Amino acid sequence: MLKIDEARGVVIVDGPDGETIHKMDSAEAFRLVSKAWVRCGWDAKYVYSFSWMGRPVIQLPEDMLRIQEVIYRVKPDVIVETGVAHGGSLIFYASLFKAMGKGRVVGIDIEIRPHNRAAIEAHEMKPLITLVEGSSVAPDVVSQVRSLVAPGESVLVLLDSNHTKEHVLAELEAYGPMVTPGSYIVATDGIMKEVVGAPRTAPDWDWNNPLDAAAEFAASHPEFVLEEPAFPFNEGVVAERVTYWPKGFLRRVGGSA
Repeated sequence: MLKIDEARGVVIVDGPDGETIHKMDSAEAFRLVSKAWVRCGWDAKYVYSFSWMGRPVIQLPEDMLRIQEVIYRVKPDVIVETGVAHGGSLIFYASLFKAMGKGRVVGIDIEIRPHNRAAIEAHEMKPLITLVEGSSVAPDVVSQVRSLVAPGESVLVLLDSNHTKEHVLAELEAYGPMVTPGSYIVATDGIMKEVVGAPRTAPDWDWNNPLDAAAEFAASHPEFVLEEPAFPFNEGVVAERVTYWPKGFLRRVGGSA
């Protein structure tokens, strides 16, 4: 059991051997409270309350800020994202490219609903976005996406469609080769593994999730390493992300795209 005593400025964990007390200014206290906060946010559907430039973006805000740090450092020519939904994340990435003066986004979804397509196509960022409808792992779709990347362009990929382990592994195999050395392919929503038993979960999420897919892919592909991107700025004691994307960043360290 976790207890927060604000008056004393401590976080208390009741365990089999008694209480463990952590001062609130410690990284461990922050980690424990954040873990509980993420679970509470999952139950309360907190991530379903944000938008970016008018389009819903169903992501934890910290994940969006952290991926922005990675995008600005890598400066890819193309971001490929599987999973479009309302298009908010596509708009977010496109707006970063607009500010940077380079780059474009390719969004893939098995079904782009007409109202979402209309809203994306009417958006100010649409000139930087290409939509591809179809299964992200279908050979013709993968081939179409590959054709949208010019020789020599750098690529970063975000996987946010079907989150079963089998599907994410298939996406990693399909899009991993497009990732340029030094860039990333990110398996999002590994949080599934950590919230089993919560509302809107399934019992098999303890293994059937993107986190396990990323680990299995990394184990069989030495050209990729699971690597948490470093914070480009940090004057505090916290060095871990508060995230729905745990252990999902695969950086390409070898081979050629």
